[in-house]
Amino acid sequence: LGVERVGAEDYFFALGGHALLATQLAARVREAFGIDLPLRQIFESPTVAALARAIEEARSVGQADEPPLLPGSRQGLLPLSFSQERLWFLDRLEGGGPVYNIPVAVRLSGAFDLPAQAALREIVRRHEVLRARFVEDHGRPVVIIEPRYDVHLVQIDLGALAGPEPVAEALAQSESRRPFDLAMGPLLRVRLLRLGAEDHVLVLVMHHIVADGWSLGILIRELTALYGSALSGQPSVLRELRIQYVDFARWQRQRLSGEVLESQLAWWRERLAGIPEALELPTDRPRPQVRSQRGAMMPVPAAAGLAASLQAFARRAGATPFMTLLASLQALLVRYTGEDDAPVGSPIAGRTRVETEGLIGFFVNTLVLRTNLAGDPSFAELLRRARESTLTAFDH
Repeated sequence: LGVERVGAEDYFFALGGHALLATQLAARVREAFGIDLPLRQIFESPTVAALARAIEEARSVGQADEPPLLPGSRQGLLPLSFSQERLWFLDRLEGGGPVYNIPVAVRLSGAFDLPAQAALREIVRRHEVLRARFVEDHGRPVVIIEPRYDVHLVQIDLGALAGPEPVAEALAQSESRRPFDLAMGPLLRVRLLRLGAEDHVLVLVMHHIVADGWSLGILIRELTALYGSALSGQPSVLRELRIQYVDFARWQRQRLSGEVLESQLAWWRERLAGIPEALELPTDRPRPQVRSQRGAMMPVPAAAGLAASLQAFARRAGATPFMTLLASLQALLVRYTGEDDAPVGSPIAGRTRVETEGLIGFFVNTLVLRTNLAGDPSFAELLRRARESTLTAFDH
């Protein structure tokens, strides 16, 4: 939580806890005590004392053993994770395209020297998934890990231009929209746009099949550390990774198979039965027959103090701000559509093991949060239902 002191009866969510941190807490409980504590338990036991009692009770009951997440052989055909297989299928179905590109542009102040090339090369060495290609073998996708990929830092000097910023933005946009070939690779591109002697823009683009939003934080953090070490002539301060993403993919396939997989699929089939095909909103622009991808973002400023009020309200209700906003959105959708079923898709981090927290890779998963809004419930009741539907989805 990043706080100096935590009392045995302090409330996890009052100290800044949320669902993402609760997931990390559950992963640390698993590592320390060898038990798989569901996220729901942390919401129901949100103090150290209550959590300790829950852990003791779970240890006394005992749990089915889960296969350990360990490094494995690189011989033979390497599997994709379920999430990777989904993106590979969509790529084949839709004929490629830039929809699943993950671009990031970082403005850099100060001199930018050659060690940056070495820092990037070290990141690609550390994270196998950045050297991955995805090919078809008898109708099924498999992973090929290239033994090396000498990442090429393409440098474009815009320093002679009178106003380089618009040109740099246009180049970054163009680079972010250039498709990847999953079978050919590489699935990471790097461009350095030089605006001046001590002013640069670093543009990194990865395909979603090898990374997610969490991965961007790892990439920037490691690049900063490795670049600093290279400039000072010191060895890398980064520890070698215990496992690689393909080890996680193999572990996931082993863990989710047979009866376990069938029971999870059966639960979701029942949960999603009769789900609306679309929510018809009364907008001034009809839904197009073919999705165009011409989307946009609209920032909405919030009044001062609203975030604190939202957190306080959620805390009193035993919920999180996310659950409160979800209930608000679903209430709005019900008012606009006249339906009492407003399912919402929301991404979750998917990193339920401590070993995965430092890996670049595609862990994020989208859950359907389906709340029953029948009977014109009060907002308090709606929030209770939204909380329950969220926790139930997390359980599966």
